[in-house]
Amino acid sequence: MLTPVGIGKEDCWNALLAGKSGVSHITQFDPDEIGLDVKIAAEVKNFNIQDYYPDRKKWASMIKQMDRVTLFSMVASKLALEDASLEIRKINPERVGTFIGTGVGGLITTTADYIKLLEGGPKKLGIRTVIKLMPNAPSGQVAIEYGAKGRAKSDSTACASGLDSLFDAFMYIRDNRADVMISGGSEACLNSFTVASFNNMMALSKRNDSPESASRPFNIDRDGFVIGEGSVVLILEEMEHAMRRGANMYAEIVGGGASCDATHIVAPHETGDGASRAIKEALRDAEIEPSDIDYINAHGTSTPLNDERETLAIKNVFGEHSYKLAVSSTKSMVGHLLGGAGAIGAAATALTLSTQKIHPTINYFNPDPKCDLDYVPNTYREAKVDYAMAEALGFGGHNTVLVMKKVVA
Repeated sequence: MLTPVGIGKEDCWNALLAGKSGVSHITQFDPDEIGLDVKIAAEVKNFNIQDYYPDRKKWASMIKQMDRVTLFSMVASKLALEDASLEIRKINPERVGTFIGTGVGGLITTTADYIKLLEGGPKKLGIRTVIKLMPNAPSGQVAIEYGAKGRAKSDSTACASGLDSLFDAFMYIRDNRADVMISGGSEACLNSFTVASFNNMMALSKRNDSPESASRPFNIDRDGFVIGEGSVVLILEEMEHAMRRGANMYAEIVGGGASCDATHIVAPHETGDGASRAIKEALRDAEIEPSDIDYINAHGTSTPLNDERETLAIKNVFGEHSYKLAVSSTKSMVGHLLGGAGAIGAAATALTLSTQKIHPTINYFNPDPKCDLDYVPNTYREAKVDYAMAEALGFGGHNTVLVMKKVVA
């Protein structure tokens, strides 16, 4: 986990349980320079590639060849493989795949190098521009670094990209096409181009005077999401393969579902239909009843439409059981990681099952009557969680859901 609230599983999970906000004033560029009225974001702090790849020749080469989005995914993958005590070259590398999603790929490189082109002509572009900006670079570079010779690809389904990658990786193992998958999501597009674009859509919070409380999912006075960055990678492994080598298992993925609203490119379906269908498919795939679910890690963006309609989708499927569910939004603390959002939601869900602790939805001050579920307000909770669900809903009408259960020793 490489996020605005911490780098590494322990730091990040402890920060989430403590209700720590990773939102602050933007430092990667000056919003005032171009007249932006959004001045806050959830940035990854104190990130230095040298801390993870100390060989000078190595990290210097990585910086030349990789956009920030790929550097993030390289470190997240390294941390995940270390946590899994897994050396790919000691197993069958042809049975290891790499699915890492991203919403926009190397956008920092794209925008910076286009300015170079306009200002200095074609000779100002380097030979590495394309390999830095292409959205499949995170998966490709991670596979190269760790010798994963199975299928490598990058889902790009906006804010569902990370969870889509995990869903695809789960099905790939279930179809007996792989034993291990390096999978998750990555995003690093905090520049004036991205923030201005989302701001012009009226999608972002403008609570510049109170960054830490700007992301407030399910509140009646929510005014938009806080854009973030980061990468979260999980190691998915076929159960018997993991047991044979004594792997530490956090959760078992037992099903998934996906759908498209097919109504609007950015607005979720007004009745929550698309998300409801994805939830129902995931439950069918997992062969469980709605009443079996104890916790949902919600998409929970802090935008007016998403939170209301996601709540409606949950109630459409779960009925009265909706009010017995614990529901929380990781985005209240880390902001919206776009292509990485579903991956951090999945990681939080797995850790909930492992620790039997549910992180809170922070900044829950003014409840919205239309959002009337138990959002685990402001303080983490210890609870019995046997089955849990992670949701990701993306621009384009993409809805993806994974169901996990507690691993029984």
